[in-house]
Amino acid sequence: MRKSDFANPLPHRPAWVEINLIQLRHNLSIISEDMQRHNAQDHAPVRWCAVIKDNAYGHGAVAMARETLLAGASYLAVATLEEAIELQEAKIRAPILIFGERSAQEIEECIRCDFTFFVNDAAQAHHVDQLGRQLEKKAMVHLEIDTGMSRYGVRWTEAWPVLDAIFSCDMIQLEGVMTHFAMSDELDKTFANEQLRRFKEVIGEARSEKLAGKILHTCNTGGYLDLPHAHLDMVRMGILPLGVYPSKVCRRIEGLSPIMSVKTKIAAIKNIEAGDTVGYGMRYRAESPRRIAVLPMGYGDGYPRVRNAGHVLIHGQPAPIIGGNAMDAMMVDITDIPQARIWDEVVVMGKQGDQEIFVHDLAALIGTVSYDVMTKLSIRLPRVYSSSNAPL
Repeated sequence: MRKSDFANPLPHRPAWVEINLIQLRHNLSIISEDMQRHNAQDHAPVRWCAVIKDNAYGHGAVAMARETLLAGASYLAVATLEEAIELQEAKIRAPILIFGERSAQEIEECIRCDFTFFVNDAAQAHHVDQLGRQLEKKAMVHLEIDTGMSRYGVRWTEAWPVLDAIFSCDMIQLEGVMTHFAMSDELDKTFANEQLRRFKEVIGEARSEKLAGKILHTCNTGGYLDLPHAHLDMVRMGILPLGVYPSKVCRRIEGLSPIMSVKTKIAAIKNIEAGDTVGYGMRYRAESPRRIAVLPMGYGDGYPRVRNAGHVLIHGQPAPIIGGNAMDAMMVDITDIPQARIWDEVVVMGKQGDQEIFVHDLAALIGTVSYDVMTKLSIRLPRVYSSSNAPL
């Protein structure tokens, strides 16, 4: 039974993800102004595809879809058919592009639901054409050209036979052609520019008049920030409106801030003596009497599984994590925060007072990236959306 099935919904558990919609709208406004400046320089309007796959990187796909569309996004992108259906059932009215490859059964559903998907193979194009005839509906598709990512798509040297196959199919409407950069957000742009050259080599061939009016797109967030000459007709951005940058070295846009905070409350406080151990594996042994707090969240909620690493914020002060955090609990040292009390609010990621814990800080604890941290935040952490500056 889901929480929504109860006549009187249960109260939220004392651990949650907070999404600041005011900051999101501010971020979107800043990005819109930045895009307008680039458009003025390029003398050509560039569309924006809002990437909201994996529940909008943990922020809530439906909420992020609505906000980004209001801010001017013309496309939405997801990674699975289920994600696309979720948006459609939420009455989201916008073109939805599904990344990756689709099975035959999924393709049929995509055509029925008017989702846009990828066709990257000549044989697949003819199969899609057959399905379109059976369903009496045209399939809306994009082609991905693999220019060096070696993931999805047709190799750039073999792209035109696939394009010719697509153009020969009456029940396929080619909307766009794309590639994906393998390394657009680092200082060295050599390979990104080589990928762009390969892409333009394909679309610039003698038969490229067939691509007139199609959406040509190459840039992810890193490409948008650092490769303005690669913007073409549309850019794909997911993480930037959330106030998070894809790397430490890519271009910054003044005024952007993270919209996500992860919070919990102190569930228990206890005093331990010198020699006492804390947590599984006895990874922490107190060298002196300590006062510790137990927080009701752990790696089962998506917090990185750490031992004696990282900290949280309590009353605006850092409280070190001690021992190994468990699936549902973590312990922190509050000896130096004597005012801490049971059920005080704790910031696990985000800002409290003049202190802030960034998603990159959590990623560094286990040598991963910010995307990994955000998408691993469990569904059992309620998403709470704030549309005012007042404290929740």
